[in-house]
Amino acid sequence: MKEVKAIIQPFMLTQVLEALREIPALPGITISPLHGLGGTPATGQDDLIEPAAQVKLEMVVPDGLVGRLVQTIEAKARTGNSGDGKIFVLPVEEVIKIRTGQRGEGAI
Repeated sequence: MKEVKAIIQPFMLTQVLEALREIPALPGITISPLHGLGGTPATGQDDLIEPAAQVKLEMVVPDGLVGRLVQTIEAKARTGNSGDGKIFVLPVEEVIKIRTGQRGEGAI
């Protein structure tokens, strides 16, 4: 299992969600507003002055969904401009459904 976190522009949220709904068996999505600071030191630009409003999507999915999920978010959230966001993929050791006590992928 993996956790996929995507930080995207708020105006891209509807487009990304519509595309994600097309993925069969996507367990669910947590959506949170956030403000972040980012810089691009390789280009010498410093964007750390003003916080930017963005949206964070978080999903825990079986390994087999990760590739399609990442490709979909990347394609639908990209404008080609600075601030498009980032996608993080992290391993998940365990998932426990509190209501039933179910564990593993079945608990997603």
